Amino acid sequence: MKKNNLITPEGTHDLLFEECLARQAVENKLTSAFRTRGYNEVMTSCLEYYDVFDPDASGISPEEMYKMTDRRGRLIVMRPDSTLPIARLVATRLQNHQLPIRLFYNQPVYRSNPGLAGRLDENAQAGIELMGASGIRADLEVLTTAVEALSSCCPDFRLELGHAGFFREFARQLPISEEEREDIRCAIETKNYAALDTILDSLPQTMAVSGMRQLPRLFGGEEVFQQAKEVCPTKATLETLSYLHQVYHAVQDLGLGSHVIVDLGLVQRNDYYTDLIFTAYTEGYGDSILFGGRYDNLLARFHCPMPAIGFGIDVEALTRIALSKGHYNAPPAAQVLVYGENGYSIKALAHARALTHQGLRCETSVAETREEAEAYARSLGICRLDVVGARISEVLL
Repeated sequence: MKKNNLITPEGTHDLLFEECLARQAVENKLTSAFRTRGYNEVMTSCLEYYDVFDPDASGISPEEMYKMTDRRGRLIVMRPDSTLPIARLVATRLQNHQLPIRLFYNQPVYRSNPGLAGRLDENAQAGIELMGASGIRADLEVLTTAVEALSSCCPDFRLELGHAGFFREFARQLPISEEEREDIRCAIETKNYAALDTILDSLPQTMAVSGMRQLPRLFGGEEVFQQAKEVCPTKATLETLSYLHQVYHAVQDLGLGSHVIVDLGLVQRNDYYTDLIFTAYTEGYGDSILFGGRYDNLLARFHCPMPAIGFGIDVEALTRIALSKGHYNAPPAAQVLVYGENGYSIKALAHARALTHQGLRCETSVAETREEAEAYARSLGICRLDVVGARISEVLL
């Protein structure tokens, strides 16, 4: 007996009617925001070789990937991330392209999330990648594009700025294993102070431990930078703090300050981020709706070294938010139902086509009788029935 032929796999779902309208509207708004900034669309294969997502470089656990083999026995995964395939694409097909390269995507990613209730395994994402450009100008271009894209879909959001250098520098100075490093990262990401203190209390109490302990507590506005100077005494961390302060002031000067706060405890799951990182949240939705950052070392893995920065937006989340606010309703019924009497089916189809050219939403009836056609129209709220025979008559229902 078939047990699973009436359900979708865990972590996936179907979309109906107004859900499709909302998804398409979100995608169209994001696409427009990206195109007007000079970004060109690319699409990568849903199937990629496992080597593209080497866990040591990507930070994506093998357990999170959907895996299979091709006919030669080579390990293949369903795309769990869009940045790495685009880096592969740039290294192989755009290596002689004029820099910088501005690309955007709109495609699903697939990750197994058994322990994260509410997260989908098949998740629609859209985003941009700016490759071959470094420095504050490039960072600000991507940040402003992120703000503009989100503003077109979800005006009420908060963008958090951080820097991968803080966590990386403190972790480098701690006598910890990779597993302990990940436990610390998870505790900081979730602002689980108790779990973080438990781990750090077992280590020698150095300046690095003190700095790591304070990271999740360092979030807010201008005051964060003064507080951070007290726990970031090394030259590397002070330089990082100075650059982040510069970006923060530039964002203020651009008039985006109402959307932006600083969070030095911002740490990303993906290990390829090197410098500026950022994420966005909106009220009423518990997870991030945007995530991104600078990843200057990633393309070297594909033998095409160049600086790069980008972000991804959770299209699924924006769709849910739009639906929850009642922005989209079920599609309205057709305005006209066309019924062709026996022998006049072709004439009825031609009449329906003429009505659609006039801009009317029109259905053609497949009923055997006029009475059945009228009953169908009334059941759906279609107010006009055109009966096509030797002549055409309009019936208002």
